Amino acid sequence: MDNSAIADNFSMLAKLIDIHGDNSFKAKSYANAAFAIDKLPAQLSALPVDKIFSVKGIGESIGKKIIEQLQTERLHELDAYIVKTPVGLLEMMKIKGLGPKKIATIWKDLEIESIGELLYACNENRLLLYKGFGEKNQQSIKEAIEFFLNNQGSFLFAQIEDYAGNLTALLEKDLSFTFLITGDFRKHAEIIHKLEWVTDCEAATLKKYFADKDYTIDEQSEFLTAIGPENCALHFYCTPVGKLYEKLFETSASSAFLAEWKQHAGIPAEVSFSSEEEIFSLQNLSYIPPFLRENAGILSLAKIDQLPVVIQPEDIKGIIHTHSNWSDGSHTVEEMAKGAMEKGYEYLVISDHSKSAFYANGLFPDRIKAQHLLIDELNSQLKPFKIFKSIESDILNDGSLDYDAAVLSTFDLVIASVHSNLKMTEEKAMSRLLKAVANPYTTILGHMTGRLLLSRNGYPVNYDEIIEACVHYKVAIELNAHPRRLDLDWRLIEKAVSKNVLISINPDSHAVNKFSDVRYGVLAAQKGGLTKHQNLSSFSLLQFQDYVDNQKLKL
Repeated sequence: MDNSAIADNFSMLAKLIDIHGDNSFKAKSYANAAFAIDKLPAQLSALPVDKIFSVKGIGESIGKKIIEQLQTERLHELDAYIVKTPVGLLEMMKIKGLGPKKIATIWKDLEIESIGELLYACNENRLLLYKGFGEKNQQSIKEAIEFFLNNQGSFLFAQIEDYAGNLTALLEKDLSFTFLITGDFRKHAEIIHKLEWVTDCEAATLKKYFADKDYTIDEQSEFLTAIGPENCALHFYCTPVGKLYEKLFETSASSAFLAEWKQHAGIPAEVSFSSEEEIFSLQNLSYIPPFLRENAGILSLAKIDQLPVVIQPEDIKGIIHTHSNWSDGSHTVEEMAKGAMEKGYEYLVISDHSKSAFYANGLFPDRIKAQHLLIDELNSQLKPFKIFKSIESDILNDGSLDYDAAVLSTFDLVIASVHSNLKMTEEKAMSRLLKAVANPYTTILGHMTGRLLLSRNGYPVNYDEIIEACVHYKVAIELNAHPRRLDLDWRLIEKAVSKNVLISINPDSHAVNKFSDVRYGVLAAQKGGLTKHQNLSSFSLLQFQDYVDNQKLKL
């Protein structure tokens, strides 16, 4: 074991002690040892054991730990700290601009344990509320995290979308062949592990093209893979011109869908197609978009021309679930409202954080009254556009909402969400959620599982029981459209709407330019077969006002 590895162990141990808030004297001692060892001209492993203690900067305690590492290649105290430290915090130590004290604040005050959660907090301006985090510092941390995550090989759909489109255009321009994007990206998967294309370009031409750009290349029997500096795997199915659309069809569907297709239909080997629509037409079937080619059962609907007319981005009529600078948003209520008006929306639901969300500058009753007076004034100015008074109320540990009935009654609608104590058993999670859903003031259940894609698994819940409760208490279920949430999962949409539960596609936006995130919610909803009639944010202003008024009848 060389000096560099020993020094790294001491340095990491010093940082972990500081993160945990333990003995600061020991942390400083280990940090000093790391510095001294890293500067030594000779390797400690080359010294007799008794000579190690005489090296400048190394006392008896440090010397014993050096010997331990030389003999076992382990440092027991460091191992013990690693075991009791969340894995996400260890990853944070790799992020430029995050020292032990800042990581300790992030962990203990913000209750954040992963890089993805931290990125989400940066996007919500939550770091600015804590000492040591300024606006520039938050932005640099955000950029460092994005760089780190983009080098892990898996991407959110929103992260990779522009890259996929730009690369497709570049390939067609540079190589003058057809490149049809396919696979999970074409099916609107929420996480993309590789980008795939069907192309009539020969493999040899592609290999040379990417080799000249220093990409790593791997050629398999069915496809060629290239990986460049973005660390995104690019798969190419090199296919004869006459079979392009057949291959596109095959690579744009789940295995379950294809198995059902081959059993009841199939594709004649001698036929060439100029579009996917021709493949369906040959079987007298309605065209099934790629995003619906997940479940085999969709084929039975295509046979009787009963495919759902899925929701489109232009079907969103109002922006529900937004945060202003009264809590952790970037813009004023007026700026948010005018931004929504400029984009053609009919109404806006301002739902700042409730008082328990101290990290997000949550609203206490006196500030709620002041905000409501402001909204009344703006509504008189902006007619017929309307701002609805809402709150994203924390679901507390016992399942109650964050205010008493007197305060809750002042809102037009309440979005109830879990934001704290996320490490729950299913029993605990269900207890909290069911009690919140049963509260007569709850209008929408926000981001049901609390998941953050590529960052945090959601807490375990019994989906059937939650959906049944929402039916009983007339509560809508949010499809949080933030690209890192997309919670409710699209796989549960059919189950929910079959029980007549309304879905509400909401951007959870903290700035005007994040209203556009609603599109990612729509793409996810399309996979679940959602129609505009089953989505609350597709209601016109008049319909939405009626809905809000009818919710009051629950009281």
